[in-house]
Amino acid sequence: MARRRKGSPIHGWLNIDKPADMSSATAVAIVKRVTNAQKAGHAGTLDPFATGVLPLALGEATKTTPYMMDGTKEYTFTARWGESRNTDDIEGEVVETSVHRPDRDAITAILSQFIGTIRQTPPAYSAIKIDGKRAYKLARDGQDVVIPEREVSILSLTLENIVDPDHAIFRVSCGKGTYIRALARDIAVSLGTVAHLTQLRRTRVGPFSDKDAISLDKLEKLWQCPAEFEDLLPLTTALDDIPAVAISETQANRVRHGNDVVIPNQADGVVCAMEGNIPVAICRIEDNNLFPVRVFNI
Repeated sequence: MARRRKGSPIHGWLNIDKPADMSSATAVAIVKRVTNAQKAGHAGTLDPFATGVLPLALGEATKTTPYMMDGTKEYTFTARWGESRNTDDIEGEVVETSVHRPDRDAITAILSQFIGTIRQTPPAYSAIKIDGKRAYKLARDGQDVVIPEREVSILSLTLENIVDPDHAIFRVSCGKGTYIRALARDIAVSLGTVAHLTQLRRTRVGPFSDKDAISLDKLEKLWQCPAEFEDLLPLTTALDDIPAVAISETQANRVRHGNDVVIPNQADGVVCAMEGNIPVAICRIEDNNLFPVRVFNI
């Protein structure tokens, strides 16, 4: 007999505004406790010192997190010139200093070098795995961490404000896998100095904006009447860029059991099969046949 899951069968997305000094995993645990959801997970980790948009999937929406993580992300960040830290952010130890402070003209002159597909070396203190171990754990143990360069996509990068000679605020739009700490580090090197982040805020992930994000405190107050709660977004929110294909009740029953069905006159590719307004599965169409990839148990 199947083991019954603890919690409530809640399916959908929450746009959480993560506060500073909290890990993404802690935010997930708080949401799971408040909502009593059977399953919960996040799409894209935010560093503990960072704030902003943390998309949280509940229930069967967790099966769509890869599609949310592939979405474009936007950040604002503050670079502190003249100090390099081992974590590339305010939480680390100072490892190098410089007396050079770049001015506005120097900064704006080099930003175009960082737009497009660029090569980036992730920070040593990151969650990337090296020989099966997290890089940050190796770094904390005093081991030399060598992470290979990789390509990332920077869609836009602008200087928003120079607060004082030591601090400059930037805005960036980027693709999956971009480390903003590494971006600030590399900008500083191009300017003949060193830097680390003192502030990082994620303002957008795919369709989620910080203008519509909800704080954990507000969530806890509003969730007391879950039937009236309006901030739970549908499971399909993460699938906005995937075409929807309507299937019949009979076809839906076959797909839910892992069987393919015939779908004439449809282009090959990934789709979301829908029975009316109910998402049935993420599917793949090949030669007019629809094959289930991830079935939703709704």
